[in-house]
Amino acid sequence: MSELVTGEAVALELRPARLPSRALAVLLDLIVAIAAYTGVTVALVFSTASLDDAAQVAMSIAAFVLVLVGGPIAVETLSHGRSLGKLAFGLRVVRDDGGPIRFRHALVRGAIGVIEILMTFGVVACIASLVSARGRRLGDVFAGTLVVRERVSAGQTAFVPPPPPWLTGRFAELDLSAVPDGLWLAIRQYLTRMQQLDPQVGWAMAERLAADLVARTGAPAPHGVPPAAYLAAVVQERQARDVRRAFGNGAVGGVPAGGFGPAAGVPGAFGNSAFQPAPAPQQPYGSTPPIWRAPAAGAGADQVAPSPEPPAPQNTAPAEPRSSTGFAPPA
Repeated sequence: MSELVTGEAVALELRPARLPSRALAVLLDLIVAIAAYTGVTVALVFSTASLDDAAQVAMSIAAFVLVLVGGPIAVETLSHGRSLGKLAFGLRVVRDDGGPIRFRHALVRGAIGVIEILMTFGVVACIASLVSARGRRLGDVFAGTLVVRERVSAGQTAFVPPPPPWLTGRFAELDLSAVPDGLWLAIRQYLTRMQQLDPQVGWAMAERLAADLVARTGAPAPHGVPPAAYLAAVVQERQARDVRRAFGNGAVGGVPAGGFGPAAGVPGAFGNSAFQPAPAPQQPYGSTPPIWRAPAAGAGADQVAPSPEPPAPQNTAPAEPRSSTGFAPPA
């Protein structure tokens, strides 16, 4: 198991894909790519029959680069790491920290894949995958990516505890571009294991990671916020940005564009009980009832409703008409 987090699902401990499943996925992708390349080549042969040999060779090279090299790069970029073969076998390409890949990751993987997969018939890729502890080929090493298995049962996954609701969206303006992937991975690993650590050790580790994060962002941490809660809130903000970058600025699955909604996490996971708003004190029995305010009819000003009075003795004389206040007394 690998301690990773996907940018969309926030699921940890994803299983790195091993050689057999990756080889089958690559084989399916190659079959589709070669079929497309064959069709393009046949079409070029008939369309360029009147051209000279040099032009035909140039067109053949262009077709090879566009179909067998540019095609997989475009597919992985647009699908965020899932080609046809990976989709069929439940695999996905993610960054080292578990986030979704971008164009530069797919470009490096595709360019090196020409050498280690196409030109060497997959021998170099197989050897590198067998030697690597996480089954990565050379393209993954240079691109900083990892192929993981997405189809993992729910009982084998863990989740990063969400930050307190009062910190949600507080770091929307924070610059996270200078934070390296290794620091993100260390923070997420800590957040998933902090309940298993000694309190003093966990607090010291959270302070060290928070200090490293503050040094990278250039903005100090808010005063009075526990370091673990600060780390969780910043990680949640980055995940929200990854989701908006991948799926657009609208709401995704009921999640507002400003970030993830508060979720039920581990009670007291960040030691924030002292920072939660205190509940309103209970009104003692027999004390003066609270004053109710309501807008008067036809006016925007507030009027004070009279407090309940004890019932008056019955009077046989007809009661004089009283002016209406415009609202009913509280029940």
